[in-house]
Amino acid sequence: MPRARSRYAPDRGLTGRMVTTMFLIGLLYVVFVGVLLAALRGSWPVILIITGGLFIAQFWFSDRIAAYGMGAREVTPEQAPELHGTIDRICALADMPKPKVAIAESDVPNAFATGRSERTALVCATTGLLRRLEPEELEGVLAHEMSHVAHRDVAVMTIASFLGVLAGIITRIALWGGFARSRPGNDPAGILLLLIPLISAVVYAISFLLTRLLSRYRELSADRAAALLTGRPSALASALTKVSGQMARIPTEDLRKAEPYNAFYFLPAFSAKESIGRIFSTHPTLEQRLDQLSRISTDLSR
Repeated sequence: MPRARSRYAPDRGLTGRMVTTMFLIGLLYVVFVGVLLAALRGSWPVILIITGGLFIAQFWFSDRIAAYGMGAREVTPEQAPELHGTIDRICALADMPKPKVAIAESDVPNAFATGRSERTALVCATTGLLRRLEPEELEGVLAHEMSHVAHRDVAVMTIASFLGVLAGIITRIALWGGFARSRPGNDPAGILLLLIPLISAVVYAISFLLTRLLSRYRELSADRAAALLTGRPSALASALTKVSGQMARIPTEDLRKAEPYNAFYFLPAFSAKESIGRIFSTHPTLEQRLDQLSRISTDLSR
């Protein structure tokens, strides 16, 4: 028998955006394969094997790659009793299975969740976050991250981000390796050297926009769901304000290391202040998030 839905408030708007994102990501795969097959007709077995391998890697290993990249280290209840205790309380409130619990050794105060499903989900807090927040504030942040797991948007983000990250890596390798300086002539391998970085650049750009559009909405959705579940939107608002203020005190070098994973974090390492920058931001503004929590607090007090 399938497990009943968790007690997190459902969000149809989020569900619709996730379906659209996954459809467009799938369409990117079709276009990517189609262009390569059209350009290299005699190499279709190799192309299908490569793209099939990428699809399998994206589905099965994207969560592990993301967690590894962010420095997550799984911990036991004996190693982190307070963190485990907080997640245990949230799981009891939400009526959902407990995810893996991890800590990342970083002074950047943040938290994130990864995983393809509730069964493989991992929730991680940085040492900087654990050191700075009060228990009720930490509960609000972790309830926010658990909402991503319950709504399954963390799975969509993990899978969707993988293709963009991979395309970005291929593009950078192409630029650094001088692929564009190759002279392909009629050589299929030479054509491939030109096509891969060009297609990868397009794939990266589209994946970048898709994940940004989904990411901003899902953060507001997670704030709302966490506030309603815990019944303490003020605690989450306090955590948002405190973490945002502390970010300014973190060395720029540390923030730059965290920036590539902004879409996963509770708060971005860098916040876009200019109007153009906000279009590409992974998160809504702090003012938007606090305003929503203030409205929820008013509604709950009634």
